[in-house]
Amino acid sequence: MADSQYEKIAAEVLKFRDERDWTQFHTIQGLITSVNLEASELMELTQWKTTDQIEQKIQDPEFCQAIKEESADVLLYLTLLAEKMGFSLLDAAQEKLTKNAEKYPVDKARGNAKKYSSL
Repeated sequence: MADSQYEKIAAEVLKFRDERDWTQFHTIQGLITSVNLEASELMELTQWKTTDQIEQKIQDPEFCQAIKEESADVLLYLTLLAEKMGFSLLDAAQEKLTKNAEKYPVDKARGNAKKYSSL
């Protein structure tokens, strides 16, 4: 997602929140809880299914739509949390990618699922 596209969506999220006077309800703890609840709803879509069953379901438009909606909910709450905490979500993601690149150098991590401390 391009920077400007994300910024546009973030502005829409904040406008949506502000028009409803919901800032008063968006505590840091509440937003973190909401991120986790939405992530749990995303996980629930694959609960009790095998990898093969999930791979077959990606052909189902309703399944794909549900994945999209729950993923969007996670992003929207993360956007609100980042705004509340005063950081850029995209900058944080870039910083984390940089850290991960250092912890998981290609020559050691390629094709390897071990944690960085075991490489």
